[in-house]
Amino acid sequence: MRFLATVSYDGSNYAGYQIQPDQITIQSVIESALKRMHKGKVVKITASGRTDAGVHAYEQVFHFDSQLMIPEANWKKALNAILPDDIVIKKVEQVADQFHARYSAKAKTYKYVILNAEDPSPFQTKYSTYIKQTLNVEAMNHACQHIIGEHDFTSFCAANSYVKGSKIRTISQASCTKKDPYLILSFTGNGFLYNMVRIIVGTLIEVGLGRRAPDSLREIIKSKDRGAAGKTAPAQGLYLDHVKYSK
Repeated sequence: MRFLATVSYDGSNYAGYQIQPDQITIQSVIESALKRMHKGKVVKITASGRTDAGVHAYEQVFHFDSQLMIPEANWKKALNAILPDDIVIKKVEQVADQFHARYSAKAKTYKYVILNAEDPSPFQTKYSTYIKQTLNVEAMNHACQHIIGEHDFTSFCAANSYVKGSKIRTISQASCTKKDPYLILSFTGNGFLYNMVRIIVGTLIEVGLGRRAPDSLREIIKSKDRGAAGKTAPAQGLYLDHVKYSK
């Protein structure tokens, strides 16, 4: 039987989502909990995508296969009883055997949080990026309009990306909303390249600071040159908000 699980996590204490040698990751901790439930049998999980070290998730999604006859509600209770407090299973449901957490996904939404205030907050250092200078939200939203649509996002992909195929992606929504003292940037698309959101955010920050014109985003995309875009924004402000699947 195949199960679909929705998980929320604070990525501060982990070396990212994906399993890495000699590192504690979100995947390794969840698989360890499943192994314990299955009395030592290894159970692999497959997520909608990976998140980097320090990145958080409101609703990451993964699937796994199991023959344990456990009611859906009890899966959630059993896993949360084993997992640490910074990883919480929100829902577990049985799905069709052909369902795939990554390939069945239709869209993902990421959010990025900027603390834009006079002083930093000691309580937000792991959960937002601090910028003291006033950011021009109107200019940032203007720049966001150039991101929307189907584009080759090579300029917004990390140089050391593992992606070898097409870098064409479709972004259906991109916006910047001010909720004092925060700025919330939101992006929805059918897929994202390695560090794509963080590079877009880094570029938009430069627009907000007046260092780039909003319309420069159009030329950056056309250039297909990572060097034309801004710096990669820090990991701690990024959240995987949710993943959409067709019903």
